[in-house]
Amino acid sequence: MAAAHPAGELTARERKDLKILALFTSVYCRAHHPPPRAPLRVDDAALRPLPLHKYPVCAECAAFLGYAFARRLRCPLDEKPACKHCPVHCYKPGHREKVREIMRFSGRHLICRGRIDLLWHYFF
Repeated sequence: MAAAHPAGELTARERKDLKILALFTSVYCRAHHPPPRAPLRVDDAALRPLPLHKYPVCAECAAFLGYAFARRLRCPLDEKPACKHCPVHCYKPGHREKVREIMRFSGRHLICRGRIDLLWHYFF
């Protein structure tokens, strides 16, 4: 799915960002797309340690996650800010709107269901 990571291993920040992206996309997919959903399959060796099997998605969302993972892993900034505060826009305009929609829906959905820890990510 995603291109090979240049360093070969993910940083803790990258692992966290990619897991959150997979979780949010899975929540959005479950609410907006009909089954079938399958665990996310990745070809990149750097992504294999992530528990992506916990986040089943439809084919459309799997394609989106492949694109989003590739963009996140190619981020040119050393200290990656939250995407909403980033001066560099990695996503194409259509994908940028899609990720905003996914984050907005899933963040609210999870916070309303007890994931108070996500408030920090939501506001900052």
